[in-house]
Amino acid sequence: MGSSKDGSLKEMPLGVDATTEEEYTSQSRLLQDFTSISSIDKAWTFKSDIGIESQAMFSISQPNLLANKRKKFILSSHISRESNDSINFQWSPFPVEMMGVSVFVPSPSSAKLLVVRNPENESPCQFEIWGRGQVEKEFHIPQSVHGSVYADEWFQGISWNADETLIAYVAEEPAPTKPTFTGQGYKNGSSTDKDFGNWKGQGDWKEEWGETYAGKRQPALFVININSGEAQAVKGIEKSLSVGQVVWAPPVKGSHQSLVFVGWSDGIRKLGIKYCINRPCALYAVRAPNSESETDGSELKASSTEDFPAVKLTQSISSALYPRFSPDGKFLLFISARNSVDSGSHYATDSLHRIDWPVDGVLSSSAKIVDVIPVVMCPEDGCFPGLYKSSILSNPWLSDGCTMIISSIWGSCEVILSVNVLSGEVSCVSPADSNSWNVLTLDGDNIIAVSSSPVDVPHIKYGYLVDKESKSTAWSWLNVKSLLSSLQFSILKVPVRHVSGGVTKGAAKPIEAIFVSSKTKRNDSLDPLIVILHGGPHDVSVSSFSKSLAFLSSIGFNLLLVNYRGSLGFGEEALQSLPGKVGSQDVDDVLVAIDHVIDMGLASPSKIAVVGGSHGGFLTTHLIGQAPDKFAVAAAMNPVCNLALMVSTTDIPDWCYVVAYGSEGKNYYTEAPSAEHLTLMHRKSPISHVSKVKTPTLFLLGAQDLRVPVSTGFQYARALKEKGVPVKIIVFPCDVHAIKRPQSDFESLLNIGVWFKKYLS
Repeated sequence: MGSSKDGSLKEMPLGVDATTEEEYTSQSRLLQDFTSISSIDKAWTFKSDIGIESQAMFSISQPNLLANKRKKFILSSHISRESNDSINFQWSPFPVEMMGVSVFVPSPSSAKLLVVRNPENESPCQFEIWGRGQVEKEFHIPQSVHGSVYADEWFQGISWNADETLIAYVAEEPAPTKPTFTGQGYKNGSSTDKDFGNWKGQGDWKEEWGETYAGKRQPALFVININSGEAQAVKGIEKSLSVGQVVWAPPVKGSHQSLVFVGWSDGIRKLGIKYCINRPCALYAVRAPNSESETDGSELKASSTEDFPAVKLTQSISSALYPRFSPDGKFLLFISARNSVDSGSHYATDSLHRIDWPVDGVLSSSAKIVDVIPVVMCPEDGCFPGLYKSSILSNPWLSDGCTMIISSIWGSCEVILSVNVLSGEVSCVSPADSNSWNVLTLDGDNIIAVSSSPVDVPHIKYGYLVDKESKSTAWSWLNVKSLLSSLQFSILKVPVRHVSGGVTKGAAKPIEAIFVSSKTKRNDSLDPLIVILHGGPHDVSVSSFSKSLAFLSSIGFNLLLVNYRGSLGFGEEALQSLPGKVGSQDVDDVLVAIDHVIDMGLASPSKIAVVGGSHGGFLTTHLIGQAPDKFAVAAAMNPVCNLALMVSTTDIPDWCYVVAYGSEGKNYYTEAPSAEHLTLMHRKSPISHVSKVKTPTLFLLGAQDLRVPVSTGFQYARALKEKGVPVKIIVFPCDVHAIKRPQSDFESLLNIGVWFKKYLS
């Protein structure tokens, strides 16, 4: 029945017309250019054999769309100082791909490199010790000892001891023994999976840490001797503790070596921990399973730790993270998220603390905790707003032994801070240029950092003190490596409205919004505006590079990134003003910001789109219901559309109570919500305004999302379909809350671009 003419017809995807397909084609080519840009993840420096020169090693990554994974590379450079005070980076010709590598960590002397390859099945975990010119050792740790090594940013902890013979790390505990059954019933004793005529039962179900940790076993602490290859679990730690972020304590001659780690207790239920720094945790110290300090490399001795349980070092504070010892071993520094724990907010203002470490190594649970940087409630204009999302480098110290270099958030920018841990003095050492800055590593008393803006890819920067002798706080920054020129962007101050007498001073201050000009300029009218809303809600949009922002700007859109009250970087009072007022205060802040750019002549009221994920999706779906004539088109990624539905299925049900009731919601939280609780949550949710929505909306949903299960997105989208509102739904079967698998990320962003062009052209 076919003909030659039929063969010439171009087959198109279901529901895609020729115009839309042309848009897909042109946008996908541009998007691939942005997708191929690599990111700079970490860096290390090592002193060279030649005087003051040094070597740098950068860990970079790049999406591989066909494999649907990220490729990891190492890029090396030789750093030399010229006579005119300039710095010369001599880069290796090509980066080296680290295929199959889960994590790698150099030793303190840089003489060795640990490379870990986690198995994809029940095979052993592979440890490699690299020297300068070869792989020196290779060990295979069977599943009977432990599972995969944790390589995420939360539980990961890999630490070399001082003489580089032992490595402490965090890995999945061994799989529990499961019951065996035969045709005659239960079988006594052990058996292998290869036995015929029987099968393995499921055994007891165990709680997991929620989003992204599904199928992962409890994180436990281990030490491997790199001379013998023997790996052992560290004894003395309660089974109810999940461990992470381990470091070696300073060695004391003639005494057993100790480890310091962060421990999270299981409690009644393991609530979701990903993106949630509000889970109570503490620092613990425990004896390592090894011989005395200055060990001769003998075998690990498990018996030496049996009778020495872990000591809780931070009894008086509800949160302790990222432990770091001072170079002289006299102080233990740590970040605390106690304001997050105490209020229930996923993120809040952090604080920095110090413990005096005993010179004799005798551990005590009554150590005095000294405040170094307290929580800033309401910063004065232009002054330090407090610490936010401040992880610490493995070696953050300048040569004076008391100054740390850390990254933090200051308003809508990432910044680099210098902190004196004795005086508590804080200064910003990155330029006040509205760009975002993030420290990668230190090169002696100099800083290697990365700088970027919303429309400018990362530049590597090298910073040094202008005058060390006078102890000046002025830093000079040199360009090292850059790829694109910047487009125009600015950070706007937007006054808030509806400020009543009961509002705190910090919550009455203006909010900030980042406005990005599009690359394509139209002569006849203003470019369409995309309002971009971050999730959290206690997160922040910062002035750093994002390929999604650069892509959307490049296809003809202006961008407005709104940091509504509740965002990080503006003081604790502003942050804590949002819980209990979601769906009203945050919605009003966004509408005010939009009106502000319209009044400035930067946006047309008839050409506005809105997009957000998670709480940004909550705001997106709220806005199109509460302001149904404001938006021409919308897109929502894993949006929170109905708190009353979400509370019974999410891995963070406590959050539903906190955002609905405020911090007192922690006291109301129960696994069995009352009708009163559900009524309030429904009233606070976008679903309560769904009847007013007219805006065509794109939904992007991750089927494996444990944080905001897809049922809430489906319910809202189906309600729109029922009303005849144009709806498009894309479900990614293998993605979780953050839709970041390379292919899913690409398809999501491409569909946002095409969907917005359809309704804004």
